[in-house]
Amino acid sequence: MDWKRKLTSRKFWAALVSFVTMLLIFLGKDAGTTEQVAALIMAGASLIAYVIGEGIADSGHTGDTDDTPYNFTVTSADGETDFVTVTTQETEGSEDGV
Repeated sequence: MDWKRKLTSRKFWAALVSFVTMLLIFLGKDAGTTEQVAALIMAGASLIAYVIGEGIADSGHTGDTDDTPYNFTVTSADGETDFVTVTTQETEGSEDGV
């Protein structure tokens, strides 16, 4: 089972809240307690999903610069069209990478 994927799934947390809520109602707990428990579970789910999501995002960063080319169409004042490709790859002597 892929726990990382499960713990970041809104469907999983909604199902868990539903199960616990129905269990508390079955056990005869009052509505206030049931709402507080459901809110606590959802708050914890938000925190867990955020932490795991940030971990996944951070693990994808290798420190390399993005060298994806960006293509632009430039039209001059006299109506001539030109195509320009810009990359963010750093070159020697360039600090901004453009």
